[in-house]
Amino acid sequence: MEAVIAAAITGAFSVLGIVISNIKSNKKIGDQIEHQLDTAQAVTDCKIEELTREVREHNNFAKRVPVLEEQIRVANHRIADLENSK
Repeated sequence: MEAVIAAAITGAFSVLGIVISNIKSNKKIGDQIEHQLDTAQAVTDCKIEELTREVREHNNFAKRVPVLEEQIRVANHRIADLENSK
């Protein structure tokens, strides 16, 4: 009977040790995953900011091209008028 009680107590402490070990291990893994997610989010935010800057730059260029085309057209007409007036 004493051997059974000793085995049960030993088993209970073994299980308790395993549970505590698993809890600490899971917390450590959870912290690592959280850090990786934070890092990935920071990289994503940086890439989005860069893409936003490039899109704004492209949009500004797209707005200016028609103005330049009109100025070139006017300049071509003026050159043609000057050539015809000779």
